[in-house]
Amino acid sequence: MFPIVLAAVSAVAFGTADFSGGKASRHADPIAVTVVSQLLSVPLLLALVLIVPGTPGPLDLAWGLLAGVAGAAGVMLLYKALAGGMMAVVAPVTAITAAVVPIVAGLVTAHSPGTLALAGAGLAVVAIALVSLGEGGTTGRVSGRLIGMALGAGLLFGIFFALLGQADEGAGMWPVAAVRVSSIAFGLALAVRTGVRLRLGPRVLRWAAAAGLLDSAANALFLAAAGRGHLSVVAAIAALYPASTVLLALAVDRERLRPVQLAGLGFAAGALVLASV
Repeated sequence: MFPIVLAAVSAVAFGTADFSGGKASRHADPIAVTVVSQLLSVPLLLALVLIVPGTPGPLDLAWGLLAGVAGAAGVMLLYKALAGGMMAVVAPVTAITAAVVPIVAGLVTAHSPGTLALAGAGLAVVAIALVSLGEGGTTGRVSGRLIGMALGAGLLFGIFFALLGQADEGAGMWPVAAVRVSSIAFGLALAVRTGVRLRLGPRVLRWAAAAGLLDSAANALFLAAAGRGHLSVVAAIAALYPASTVLLALAVDRERLRPVQLAGLGFAAGALVLASV
């Protein structure tokens, strides 16, 4: 039960971070938002390493470094895809792909978590699809390039979940620190190559700071959940992050929920129950 709770809280944090990053990216380059937000989260990571001590092996740090590159590339690709204005297409494709990849990886690398838990993981995938179907951005032709970017972002997020989930529980929060080291290095290199300036205005900076802090907290929660539960189930629950993004859009941006999204939230609740049994 406890790993499912951790994964569910991480999903809330991931979704809130995405919402904050999306708000910031409306007024600044996504690369700049990603890099600055992650730099601002470094003090939190240092605190987590001290609070949750561990003894990481070289492999644990390697998993974190690789996961960081995949995660940073996925965020940037997702923001680029969303710039096409087709959230109803991009969000479901990205989120479902992000859930399926670690589910398969977990089944390959570990024993089956049981029929009910797998049913919960499957129901979570359905919930992701329904919750992500917003009203905005459905006009225009859906190009193969847009679908490719959405699939690419989802694949990278799925790889991130799968790689970080391989770290040993005894490593503490060091793998999450490794995630941030490689993601910042990757982002800075990309910013230099593309000539993107990392200066953000005060309002954008606040959203970026929230995104970075919440993303780091979500990473830590997911690592703790994956170390205590089955990767296939934990990753599927963590991938329910679009639910919190949708609810925030409802509360902050006054968007309206469609009946299909309400159904998705119901499926998400059912997934949590099944996965917890």
